[in-house]
Amino acid sequence: MSIDKKSLQKDSHRFCVAPMMGWTDRHERYFLRLISNRVRLYTEMITPQAILFGDRKRLLDFNFEENPIALQLGGSEVLQMTECARIAEDWGYDEVNINVGCPSDRVQNGYFGACLMKEPELVAKCLEAMDRVVKLPITVKCRIGVDDQVPEEALPDFMEKVANAGCEVFIIHARKAFLKGLSPTQNREVPPLNYALVEEMKERWPKLKIILNGGIETLEHARQHLSKLDGVMLGRTAYKIPWILSIVDNLIFGEPEKCMTRKDVIEMMVNYAATQKSLGVPIKSITRHMLGLFHAEPGAKTWRKFLAEEARSLDAEAEIIRHAYFAVCEAASLKTQGEAA
Repeated sequence: MSIDKKSLQKDSHRFCVAPMMGWTDRHERYFLRLISNRVRLYTEMITPQAILFGDRKRLLDFNFEENPIALQLGGSEVLQMTECARIAEDWGYDEVNINVGCPSDRVQNGYFGACLMKEPELVAKCLEAMDRVVKLPITVKCRIGVDDQVPEEALPDFMEKVANAGCEVFIIHARKAFLKGLSPTQNREVPPLNYALVEEMKERWPKLKIILNGGIETLEHARQHLSKLDGVMLGRTAYKIPWILSIVDNLIFGEPEKCMTRKDVIEMMVNYAATQKSLGVPIKSITRHMLGLFHAEPGAKTWRKFLAEEARSLDAEAEIIRHAYFAVCEAASLKTQGEAA
């Protein structure tokens, strides 16, 4: 029996924040959602084994404000991936994304991530089985190739086989990954970017939704790519300079400009942190994601230093976020007075 899939809006993936291990947890996603209503958010990569045999509630729970949100899975065992797709749908996720891009040794040892670029048939088998049992869109995040593969041959071969299994959305990191000899950090920076190849894939399969990832550091850069592709995905830029997302809804999606200020976001995060503290979450687990809020603004160093030092204690309360803002205002005022003198 076929299932009518949840329809994706035309601009559903127009601007995404990448899944990042150790970074895009539920506190970070809540914080970013306060800044932008429209960006699509992704969890950290989670393995099926962790979901099936671990603390499922801790791994999968999220705040309803985070939607639209996608769960990224790192795995290749068909039955486990299928069961996790069912769980994700029941949990309220909007999408399940299969990781075919991470090059770390740990991922390779589990036989998932970028090494699956060499196994398009297996990825297709997983996706087809998952797609059959849920209404959620099942998407893929991949590289343009790995090791000695020729990207101009490997990427279209991979995409054709996976698309034939039902995948309609490909998020493509426009670099090869080298499974030996480069660290995950080097794999994000050393292999050259090949945006032209990704654009060729869109020309070849115009009905597929193709999202570009890799090397996008400014909104102007993002807009340039959006003239040829369906969407862009930012990673560390969005994490380190989160306020860049404050104009995405207007600039990228054409919505009215938001009147929200950093102070507004801070006040909402104080309330959020207080609630989380009452549930046993250390304040530092929340404030560590907020360090870049004043990036390149007067008082940025004061903000980072205050939060880093004051949130360190397990006894820290949510109010320190507001106090950090007061310290920023004072530092900025002193700087202005000094420049005027």
